[in-house]
Amino acid sequence: MPSVANVSIHGLKSAPPRDIGAASPINYEVMKLGVDFGTTRIVVASADRGNYPLVSFDGPEDTAADWFPSLVALRGTERRYGWDAWESQSDESWILIRSVKRLLEDAGPRTQLEVGRQRADLLGLLQGLACSLRQALVQASNLNLKKDEELEVVVGVPAHANSNQRFLTVEAFRLAGFHVLGVLNEPSAASIEFGHRERQQKAARETILVYDLGGGTFDASLVTMDENVHHVIATEGISTLGGDDFDHLLADMALDAVGIDLAGRDAISASAWFRLLEECRMKKEALNPNSRRIVIEMEQLNARVSTVEVPVAQFYEQARPLVEETLAVSEELLEKHVEESFDVLYLTGGGSELPLVGRVLRERFGRRVRRSSFTRSATAIGLAIQADHPEAYRLSERLSRNFGVWREADGGARITFDPLFTKGTQLPVPGSGPLRIRRRYAPVHNIGLFRFLECSHRSEDGAPSGEVAIWDNITFPFDPGLAHKNGLENETVVHSSDVARQQVEEIYECDSSGSIAVRIANLSAGYERTYRLGRWSQEAKPVKPQGRRKKG
Repeated sequence: MPSVANVSIHGLKSAPPRDIGAASPINYEVMKLGVDFGTTRIVVASADRGNYPLVSFDGPEDTAADWFPSLVALRGTERRYGWDAWESQSDESWILIRSVKRLLEDAGPRTQLEVGRQRADLLGLLQGLACSLRQALVQASNLNLKKDEELEVVVGVPAHANSNQRFLTVEAFRLAGFHVLGVLNEPSAASIEFGHRERQQKAARETILVYDLGGGTFDASLVTMDENVHHVIATEGISTLGGDDFDHLLADMALDAVGIDLAGRDAISASAWFRLLEECRMKKEALNPNSRRIVIEMEQLNARVSTVEVPVAQFYEQARPLVEETLAVSEELLEKHVEESFDVLYLTGGGSELPLVGRVLRERFGRRVRRSSFTRSATAIGLAIQADHPEAYRLSERLSRNFGVWREADGGARITFDPLFTKGTQLPVPGSGPLRIRRRYAPVHNIGLFRFLECSHRSEDGAPSGEVAIWDNITFPFDPGLAHKNGLENETVVHSSDVARQQVEEIYECDSSGSIAVRIANLSAGYERTYRLGRWSQEAKPVKPQGRRKKG
């Protein structure tokens, strides 16, 4: 399914959310949830009669937490997830996979996760994590749920997530037993939370710039709102920058302070590296505008050094270029839409809690900067609101990338890109028929080789550019003599004057979720094949969990 960016949301207003920290048991007739599947945390908000409290989970050592760790632990064929994985961090026999969400960018349905000599099915790990979340919701949360109770969810994804990221996320939750009502871009969900809470008495048009810095990605979305409509004009983003990068930066500074060189860093065990990053994350999240030093526990790496101090000013100096990258993307978005003067810059996402972020943005945008009261949970609350009002909020989404196929031109002398569904194409509303595109022609080869891809931009001559994701390679027998033969990829593709008498038709359908299927038919000989697209027909390269960030 191609990536989806622009969203129009038509809906009704309701009461503002109650105290989201409330942990009292909640009873429902139909359980509807908003699930923000984050890089380091999964945050869940529930719909409770017009209120949208966060779900509280049983954490380690009889504590309560308003989040569930996005963690996977591996030991041979054994798997642990969430808080169970968290409690495995001191056991060197377990390999902890941090920031699973970041692995999805280059993944497909068959992608394997490669950890040392081990390989694991990535979709299977995602399904296991979603299953563990579902079990925790039933058995270890403040929700009063029955074992087999149906859970209806709207799931958040980064605005610039590619098609397979979206598919893998939805598929994992579906396989885990959730009823997925829909998928919504994270900054769009945050804008719903903003409008629901801030615009109860406003009818005038207002434009906000949603600045969403999460654990692994950054998105900026320009959104206009009036009494009943949220319209996402456009988004820009960085799929490889988030709060994780600040954790790694702080860890590097701590290692520099105790004199651990690159060779020494390579010798750090996976579990010790995980504990260091978690230590840096917690100390980073504890920073406030008056903080002057960061004290990091180092005993897990060096028994002779219990702690190390990193001056906050030095940390901010090295972190500032990362924040300025997000500022540059935000300004690029505004420059493309100079006709839209925004009223509020709305900060959401756990990464935006770093005091440096607000400081840099205020230097540029002044008093228009407003931090969400629920920085880490605004997305989940917006998703829960969307789940609660499926009949009132009508989504009209647009593709954020171009989807097409390479074709031969000039008798095979050159290759051109045929953009089947272009960036900005408005998708059908849920429940209506799909978009349909038809191509009809007389072939010149015995076998058709279709090479699909999506791209974020196109050059002046129409060629794919920017972020390019390769999709399926599909073979179809134009020659009727090959119609019932399998293994066409092993056949030689040749020009054939005989097949020029055949009439071939391609029909592409794209539904409201962005899923694409193609039916290719030889109309003359009367046979056809239908394919669901999304990297199903190719073996994806294995992905590896993020390790230590090496300097230099």
